[in-house]
Order: sequence, then C-alpha cells, then structure tokens
Amino acid sequence: MDTRFLESFLAVVDSGSIAEAARRLNLTPAALAQRLRTLEQDLGQPLVLRAGRRVRPTAAGLAVLDPARRLIDSTRDLRAIAAQHEPAGQLRLGAIATSLTGLLPEVIARLRDRHPRIDYYVRPDSSVNLYQAVLGGELDAALMVQPQFPVAKSTGWLTLRHEPLVLIVPAALAEDDPHRILTTQPFIRYDRNQWGGQVVDRFLRQNGLKVREWLELDALDAIAGMVSRGLGVAIVPDWAPPWPEGLRLRRHALPGAGGRQLGVLWTLTGARIAALQAFVAACRARNDETGQA
Repeated sequence: MDTRFLESFLAVVDSGSIAEAARRLNLTPAALAQRLRTLEQDLGQPLVLRAGRRVRPTAAGLAVLDPARRLIDSTRDLRAIAAQHEPAGQLRLGAIATSLTGLLPEVIARLRDRHPRIDYYVRPDSSVNLYQAVLGGELDAALMVQPQFPVAKSTGWLTLRHEPLVLIVPAALAEDDPHRILTTQPFIRYDRNQWGGQVVDRFLRQNGLKVREWLELDALDAIAGMVSRGLGVAIVPDWAPPWPEGLRLRRHALPGAGGRQLGVLWTLTGARIAALQAFVAACRARNDETGQA
C-alpha cells in the first residue's frame, strides 16, 4: 500500500473537501480522487461519502482514521531514524498567513541546499490553532504570534520579528492625527479571536478610543485591501513584506501602542529532532543576519 494514498485520504478528511485537499497536496482533484479509489479498492471498503462539494468519512473510513495517522507518523519517523542523526525526513510546519509569505520561504531556502533530505508539510492556520497543534504533536514547529502567556515547557520559542501596530488609512485621507482619524472614520477591526487582534483591542481600550466599527476580519491582507478602497481605517501589525500589490494607503505610527511578536515555536523532542534543530538554526541565522527580533 502506497502511504501517499493514505496521506491523501487524511487530507480529504481533515479538509472535508477533495478540491481543498488537492490544493494542499499540489494535486489535481482528479488525481486525488483516483488515489482515493485505489485505496478503497485495496481495503475493500468505501472510505468517504460525497455530499455536494463536501466529503465525510464512512464508518470504515472512521475506523481506519487513527491507525492511518499512526502509520503515516511512523513512516516519517523511520526516514528520520534511518538518517542516523542527519537532518532528514518530513518536517510538519505551521504558519500564519503573513509568515507564510514573508518569512517561511526565506527560512526553507536557507535549508534546501544544506539539508536536501528534509521534506516539508506546511499547514496555514491561526496562531491559536497552531499553538495547540504543536503541543498535541500534530506539528513539529510553527511560525506564529507569541502568546501572551508562557509557552509550555515541552516547547521552545525564538522571536524572529517585532511588528509594531500601525494605523493604515486610505491614501486620499488628508487628516494626520491618529486619534481624530480613529474617532471619526469607519473602523475595520482585526479579529479579536486572533492574538494580534487582542493587542489592537487592548490599545483601543487603554486609550479610551471609541471607534465606529462596522467590520471585523481575521485576514490582514483583506483588511489592507478594504482600507485601500476607501472603506475605512484599521490598526494592524506592520507585518513582514510582501504586502498586497497596488495598495493605495498611508501608514501612521502609533507610539507606545505595542505590537505583536512573531517567532517560531517548536517541540523539544521527537524522532525528527535533527531536522527540527536545523530548521530552528536557519531561523536563528536569519535573525543574526537581518538584526531583527
């Protein structure tokens, strides 16, 4: 049995969609559907049911779900163990949206030539979910916002970037006083369920600012796009470039507003520890060269 087919099955179950799973695995939906059919033929049971665009596991699919996860994890561990402490095997990484474009490509590029036996799986998600995934062993490491509480003792943390809060406004808005802008213009709020959004909320409350909120979003690039179109103003972390192209906006510094710390959280143990240590070393080398953090 090809373990890639099991990985495809798990991706379909986790995403609830063949199209979304295909995107994550860099396959066409047709190729992924063929993998599922082949796996079902090997096991002699249907594993998923299709209901419109959604997919859910059958009773047989649920029965094999946990054993399949353990088998895939064991296969990844075998590759790392066989390398005899050389960085190898698959690293399972998480990344928030801004680090997925602004930090992770640079770090992986540093590793690619030096450690070609490392493979990568990357899961985009929120910092809240990524933190739990690292603690639960689903991920080896994550590029995420530092939580406002001490990280678990089973993990390590390295700050990569301080991102101060900035006020972004449409380019055509002539007003320069941040407090006047915030109390007179429509406000687009960074989602308070996100750790970065909680930093913004704390700044507003500490300064007694009553904003005219009309929209709350968890995607920073979408917030910037809304502001660029003149639909309001927003407070966001000054995240690592690239920002979306073609934005027509201005940024105002907010002295004393604080910001969010972006960094890498990783588990301190596991079969893939050599590859993981190489990844963290690449993150640290990036900091040393850029002078950030």
